[in-house]
Amino acid sequence: MRREVTIGTLRLKSNLLLAPMAGVTDLPFRLLCEEQGIGLACTEMVSAKAILYGNRNTEELLRRAPGEEPLAVQLFGSEPELMGEIAAQLEERFSLIDVNMGCPVPKIVRNGEGSALMQEPARAYEILRMMVRRCRKPVTVKFRAGFDAAHRNAAEFARMAENAGVSAITVHGRTREQFYHGKADWNILREVKQAVHIPVFGNGDVFCPEDAKRMLEETGVDGIALARGVKGNPWLIGRTLHYLDTGELLPEPTLPEKLSVIRRHIALMVEYKGEHTAALEMRKHLSWYTVGMPNSSILRDRVNHAASTEELYALCSLLEGASQEDKRGRAPSMD
Repeated sequence: MRREVTIGTLRLKSNLLLAPMAGVTDLPFRLLCEEQGIGLACTEMVSAKAILYGNRNTEELLRRAPGEEPLAVQLFGSEPELMGEIAAQLEERFSLIDVNMGCPVPKIVRNGEGSALMQEPARAYEILRMMVRRCRKPVTVKFRAGFDAAHRNAAEFARMAENAGVSAITVHGRTREQFYHGKADWNILREVKQAVHIPVFGNGDVFCPEDAKRMLEETGVDGIALARGVKGNPWLIGRTLHYLDTGELLPEPTLPEKLSVIRRHIALMVEYKGEHTAALEMRKHLSWYTVGMPNSSILRDRVNHAASTEELYALCSLLEGASQEDKRGRAPSMD
């Protein structure tokens, strides 16, 4: 089931992508996902206007590690000339340029950006066409099933994007109206795949290896863009690739294996973002990592009050010790 996918001139080692997620797919997390075998990682989405005006926080979003390859950057904006100009500026730093036409966040939509562009296919075409003209690297686009239930125009939007010259498409099976609620409609993914001749990646409701295989079989998409399923669970990538290759479902990682990844994540955060930022930003990651673990609610409360990475490391050791007590038949303690 795993197969190589070529996007323009770029050949990927696997057909699993890491979808851009604000506050999640930063440099440290991407490195963890690349170690698991992701075919293509992507930055968090970046505003073209913020780059134009030299916003001080934007360069951090664009930061990459030496040898981090392949890597996509995702831009959002609504002005064709500006999007073309910024794409041309960035293409030497990245493997491809992705365009966000699916973000449902109100402030993005109010500006006519993100999923608002699904209501303006003519403007969307001009943006994509301008970017394709200005770039030698592949340009791709991510969008949704439609803006709302009455306007599910993903197949038509996909044909427009292909006509504009994009090299691949990613489709989220929910409308903007749904945000992340309800169930993703995979029928939309199949419709899009049948509508175009370029690679199509499906997105939405893939939380385990079996979901990935079912999406590939039911929709015919070329690959999968993993998103919320990898939050606190980067090993979903490696387990999914193994399952697609062999049909063997590997067990969930053990607690020691999870703690090893968590500790590495903390270390990468410190290396690339510094102690203070690492301590603050790891709180949400620890909350995701510890879902379902013994005493996880108590641990998450402590994580949210941790002021240093030293405290986070100590909590990992505490969790490890509590697990060992449980194995010896003693009542686990988080004291």
